Amino acid sequence: MTLAPEKPADEPTLARRRGRWIDNWEPEDPSFWNAVGRKVAWRNLGFSVLAEHLGFNVWILMSIVVVNLGDAGVHFGVGQTFWLIIVPNLVGALLRVPYTFAIPQFGGRVWTTISASLLLIPCAMLAVAVTTQAPFWFFLLTAAAMGFGGGNFSSSMSNISFFFPEGKKGLALGLNAAGGNLGVAVTQLLVPLVISIGTGVNLAYAALMWMPLIVVASVCSWTLMDSLTSAKPDGSSYRTALRNKHTWVMSLLYIGTFGSFIGFSFAFPSLIDLTFTGYGEFVGLAFLGALIGSITRPFGGWLADRLGGARITQWNFAGLAVGTVGVMISVAQESFALFFGSFILLFVLTGIGNGSTYRMIPMIFAEEVRKNAGAGADPDTVAKAAKRQAGAVVGVAGALGAFGGVLVNLVFKFSLEGGGTLTPALIAILACYGGCMATTWWFYLRTSFAVDRAPSLAYARV
Repeated sequence: MTLAPEKPADEPTLARRRGRWIDNWEPEDPSFWNAVGRKVAWRNLGFSVLAEHLGFNVWILMSIVVVNLGDAGVHFGVGQTFWLIIVPNLVGALLRVPYTFAIPQFGGRVWTTISASLLLIPCAMLAVAVTTQAPFWFFLLTAAAMGFGGGNFSSSMSNISFFFPEGKKGLALGLNAAGGNLGVAVTQLLVPLVISIGTGVNLAYAALMWMPLIVVASVCSWTLMDSLTSAKPDGSSYRTALRNKHTWVMSLLYIGTFGSFIGFSFAFPSLIDLTFTGYGEFVGLAFLGALIGSITRPFGGWLADRLGGARITQWNFAGLAVGTVGVMISVAQESFALFFGSFILLFVLTGIGNGSTYRMIPMIFAEEVRKNAGAGADPDTVAKAAKRQAGAVVGVAGALGAFGGVLVNLVFKFSLEGGGTLTPALIAILACYGGCMATTWWFYLRTSFAVDRAPSLAYARV
């Protein structure tokens, strides 16, 4: 009989305790990472992506449900329809802040299980609402419960950031974010197909189709994920970030990019249905916008690496302004082809902008920390402080960026409710992009600024 070779006494091992907690997580140690860390980190990433993806599936679900309510015998006005779109976006944005701090409190394994399981609530409520033709207030409460899915992004990103070494966090967090964002496209692609199975429109299927997957994700999270005792909250970095003007500048720019992405994603199916009578069959193509916006996000980071994050962000907002003008012209000329094409351009650019703005954050705060630390500071200490600062800013910007989607849909609501046209809303969005262009130029692209006022183009480019 052949015996397996004994493990060397000095080979790294995991110090586990009850509840799948790991006490000795050292991803920056190459021997630890190669021996045990890498496998554990990637396993946790995989199940994190699954749970986060389902979160986005449920978060965006009402965007498809509302355009099919009439076929199910439920009729709401334009204003009520947009409240059903706005509320899950609002609740999801609000939950991103407490969800970020839930990981240190409960552990990644437990909180991922809880946050995934919570998705069963809005699905069950939706099934009841559409089968009983519930009153508007119950639909509104259901929409609010769908906001649980929006908070998952922050807790998932926070959890995974602790598992990977600094040199590999970019890829891991990029995959995690993309896996979540793609949930929008998957819902908008699959739900119209599933609810059409059989005779008529079966809206209950829009809820029931996710419930087995949510159970699977919850069980997998509980049995196969881990929690790290080293995942501690960094309150000082958040406090410092909140006092820094660049936190709010970058949050504004992220409202313009991610806020546009999630806001357009929620609204696009309804805008097709409400703006172009007779084109209802094209609602099923709305998923293309979210899909393309998700795919182009890594491309925005890649462009920022080569041409400069501030420069790409500046030109991106200019492109978003052009796309918005295209939508305005399409509405005036009643051209569905131009309308759809202009929105696809907007989705492409929101994805690129998401990538470029996120790429700017570590560069900006690396310079900020270096400048404040002084010439004699230890480089390693400065680098670690800069990473903590950037991580805190990413959390703040991610939460505020989601509020941008609320603002987008509010202007759509008031525009359509007040005048029956999208033009006033589009003018407001165009003004927002103009403001973001000016902000990017003022803080990050001027050639005549002082170093103590804004970081230089040398580090806005990478």
